[in-house]
Amino acid sequence: MIRLDRIRAATIAQAVKAGQTTAIAVAEETLECLAAYDSIQPQIWISRASPEQLLDAARAIDARIAAGEVLPLAGVPFAVKDNIDVAGFETTAACPAFGYLPDASATVVERLLAAGALCVGKTNLDQFATGLNGTRSPYGAPRNAYNLAYVSGGSSSGSSSAVAAGLVAFALGTDTAGSGRVPAAFQHLIGFKPSKGRWSNRGLVPACRTLDCISVFTDDIADARLIDAVVAGFDAADAYSKPLANRPLERKTIGVPRRDQRMFFGDGEAEYLYDRALEKLGELGEVVEIDYAPLQEAAQLLYSGPWVAERTAALASLLASNPDAIDPTVREVVSPGLEIGAVDLFNGIYRLAELKRHADQLWNSIDLMAFPTTGTTYRVAELQAAPIALNSALGFYTNFVNLLDMAALAIPAGMRGNATGFGITLIGPADTDAALLDIADAYLAVADLPSLPPLDLEGKMQTVKLAVVGAHLKDMPLHWQLTSRNATFVGAFETAPTYRLYAMADSVPPKPALVHSTDGAAIAVEVYELGVAEFGSFVVEVPAPLAIGTVTLADGTSVKGFVSEPRALTGAEDITSLGGWRAYIASRA
Repeated sequence: MIRLDRIRAATIAQAVKAGQTTAIAVAEETLECLAAYDSIQPQIWISRASPEQLLDAARAIDARIAAGEVLPLAGVPFAVKDNIDVAGFETTAACPAFGYLPDASATVVERLLAAGALCVGKTNLDQFATGLNGTRSPYGAPRNAYNLAYVSGGSSSGSSSAVAAGLVAFALGTDTAGSGRVPAAFQHLIGFKPSKGRWSNRGLVPACRTLDCISVFTDDIADARLIDAVVAGFDAADAYSKPLANRPLERKTIGVPRRDQRMFFGDGEAEYLYDRALEKLGELGEVVEIDYAPLQEAAQLLYSGPWVAERTAALASLLASNPDAIDPTVREVVSPGLEIGAVDLFNGIYRLAELKRHADQLWNSIDLMAFPTTGTTYRVAELQAAPIALNSALGFYTNFVNLLDMAALAIPAGMRGNATGFGITLIGPADTDAALLDIADAYLAVADLPSLPPLDLEGKMQTVKLAVVGAHLKDMPLHWQLTSRNATFVGAFETAPTYRLYAMADSVPPKPALVHSTDGAAIAVEVYELGVAEFGSFVVEVPAPLAIGTVTLADGTSVKGFVSEPRALTGAEDITSLGGWRAYIASRA
C-alpha cells in the first residue's frame, strides 16, 4: 500500500487524541506504506526502526494518552536526517566510517518524542550535509518523488522525499546553505528554516557550526507552526542557542531581486512561475526591486571564501586519518579549507560584517524578501556528470541567508511540466519566524496553485513535451513520425503572442516555419509527450532549415518545439494572420 495523499501531523494527532484512531493503527499503516515504497526508493533511508520497535513505541504512546497525558504530536510518524542524533540509531552523516552510536537524542528529537511523535528512522543525505542536490551519498541518491529522473534536492534529500511520498508527516532536515529549502521547492513542500539559535543544535553533526540550523519539512504551514511550537526554545547545552523571540513585521513591503539580476539558468518555466508568484504577492503588499549584488557577494563567502574552512574543521580528523572514506566530491569541496589561513579568515569576517550591515539596513525599506528558492532543477544524471557547477546553481538564491542571520521559509509556487516543483522563499530578519509563517498562509490562500501531481511510482516520468505546428499535426502527412514513437497527445494550445508563422517555399510535404518575433501573434499548436529516447530519435530526423528549440505557450510554460533557421524564410509566405497551419491548408483547398 502507498498512500495516495500526503499526511498531516495535526490531523493525525487530533484523531489519536480524540480516540478516532490509535498510535498503533497509524504505525501499522506506516509500516505498510514503507514496505511498498521500498521497492521504489529504498535509498531514502539509512536506518529504520524495526516493525517491532515501531509498534512498541506506538503502544507506549497509546498508554500515555490513556494515562491522561496531553501529547500535541500523538502518534505522528516522523523521520530524522542522519546527521542528527537519535538514541538507539547510529549516526553516520552518510559516511559509514564516521558512524557512531549516540548516548542520547538531540534536543529537538527529545522534545518531539516527549510530545508523542513516533520516530520511523534516519534518512539519507548529501554526505556531511555538503551539497544541495542529494546525489553525494554511498547509500544512493534519493529521487524526486514526483519524477524519479530528477534530484530530490539536498542535502536533506531523504527527509524531503519521505514527506513528499507520504511515508511520514514531517521530517527533520538541516540547513547551512539551503539544505532545508531547496528540497522543499523541488518536491512541493514547506521547508521551515528557523532563525539561528531558535532551535537547539545539540546532537547535530556540524557542517558549519556557526551557521547550521535544524529545519523541518511539512505538507502545510499549520504543521510547520505546530513543530516549531514543540521544539523551539532556549537550550543551555547548546552554545549557540538563544532565548526565544518573535519579531513582528509591521508593514508588508516585499523586496525581490532586480530583473537584470535574476538567474534561471535557461529554465523558462521557473522564470514564468516566479513572475506569477510576484503578482500574487502583490495582492498582499508592495513588491519592490532591490540590489541583490551585496547579498550574492555574501553568498560567495560560503564556498568561495574562508567559510569553507569551517566545513574542513568539522571533518579534519577524518580528512587526516581516512580521506578515502569521504565522497570524492565532498572531499574536493572541503579540502581547500586546509590551505585557508587566519588572515584570510579574519578578512572574510570583516567583509561579512560590512555586508551584514548593508543587509540590516535593507530592513529599513523592506519588511521581507521573496526570492526564488532555486532558479532551476536538474536530473540525477546531470548532477552526477557536473556535480560542483550545477550544485552551485542550486545555491544561487540560498547561500547568503544563514551568513546574514535571517529566517527563511520555503513554500510552493507552482509546478513545471515535468511535475517537479518550483518554490519561493520568504526571508526576514532574525526572529521573524512566526510572522513569515503568517505571511505564507496569506500567500498560499491567494496563490491558486495546481493540485499535486501523482507520485512517480514507475520511473516513467523521463519524457519530453513537444509542440508541433505543421506537417506533424494530427491527420497531417508526417504525423506518423509521432504515432510510431508512441507519442501521447497532451492537448491543443496556442503559443504566446510572440511568434510569426510562414509557409516555406518548395517544401515537400508543405511545412511551416515558426519564428519568434516581438510583433507576433498567438499560433495554434498541438503538444505531444514522448520518451526521452524517442524524442532523441525524432530530433535526428528533423531536416534543415527546421530545428527543435524551445517554444513558449500562452500560459507561460515552455515546451520543446519546431523553430527555424533564417534561410527558411527565403521566398516564404507570411501566414501569421491565419493563426495556424490548419487554417492555411484549409485556405488553399
